Amino acid sequence: MLFLAAVAALLFLAAPAAFGQQSAPQKAQKKGRLPRSRRLDRGVTLQRDPATGELREVSVPLGSAGAPGAVSATETIRTRVSLVEVTCNVFASDGTPLRGLAREDFRLFEDGIPQAIAHFDASSEPASIALVLDASPSVFRELSAMKAAARTLAREISPRDEVAVVAFAGETRLLLPFSRDRALLERALASPALAQVANSRVSNIYQAVYLTARQLFRGRTGRKAIVLLTDGQDSGLGLGWDPASALPQPGERANQLTFEDVARELAADGVEVYAISTQTRPRALPDAWLAARRSEMLVTPAARDLGIPHYTLYLAELVRRAGGQIYFLREIGTLSEVYRRIAASLTAKYTLGYYPSTGLARPGWRALRVELAAPRDARLTHRLAYYVPAGQ
Repeated sequence: MLFLAAVAALLFLAAPAAFGQQSAPQKAQKKGRLPRSRRLDRGVTLQRDPATGELREVSVPLGSAGAPGAVSATETIRTRVSLVEVTCNVFASDGTPLRGLAREDFRLFEDGIPQAIAHFDASSEPASIALVLDASPSVFRELSAMKAAARTLAREISPRDEVAVVAFAGETRLLLPFSRDRALLERALASPALAQVANSRVSNIYQAVYLTARQLFRGRTGRKAIVLLTDGQDSGLGLGWDPASALPQPGERANQLTFEDVARELAADGVEVYAISTQTRPRALPDAWLAARRSEMLVTPAARDLGIPHYTLYLAELVRRAGGQIYFLREIGTLSEVYRRIAASLTAKYTLGYYPSTGLARPGWRALRVELAAPRDARLTHRLAYYVPAGQ
């Protein structure tokens, strides 16, 4: 009974709006004021479950009430409905999005087993888009271009779509929670908090993506995307040419975040990644090369022999695992044009939802395949798998 009372109290504190109150960010947005920025990496520590190998997020008391390193008794509780959503794009032979398709035009498979499509949407429901911006010195010089690109994105997407802004370097800071107020989007990019984040030469790219997916997208449905602007050179995970560097490690490093944890989180929440690299595209990394390897790990000795930087390959690997697209800013020319292309992709998506015929009891990765019901001269793209956390 004490445990139930504690959970009820926590739910009351965590969701004031449900009890006739509004949180400070909600009140600020209603008044047209930019909410105060918030660090996503503060007050949280991660522990790996030795039985499942998965990371769990536990709260760390802040201030004098909690000793350094002490972990509160309250863990984050994750709940998931059994509806699985898969977003996809269909392109005509000339590369333009193919619109006007209906539920009957698609076939959906999980682990090779046909699934009944229970929910269908042709980009009519609101999308949730998080701009995740690398504020380290090597990328922060693009700030003026970021502001112009944000205006382009706001103009191209639906007024019903919600946009959030996260900036990172050594820390990860939420500058704007999900909002439809486009004026707040511009204010977030002009916020002094952005310069505060930029005061670091550290660039924890994958930690920022992980925290954004875990803290901002949980419980959201429909089209979900992270638009990540970075040079790809991560400071936190220790990624190298050995693919084992992307996996959880034993011993003292067991509780550290890994690339695999990031991929699992994105796949569990159905969040696509549109990665924009500020680096020059390697000649050995054309779109055709990536398309031919959609079903295999990109970080290999063969790729190393081609002279492709491993940090660029990991960025492409994240896109391969989560779905989305990788762009190279210097190849396209302007950040505004990249954002325009991303907006065009997001506004031409089909969302297919289904209840797995085998249920959600078995944790781990599950393969996805989407096909067109009738032969067409068209190309279809979608994420290749989703992840079911243990115990969910």
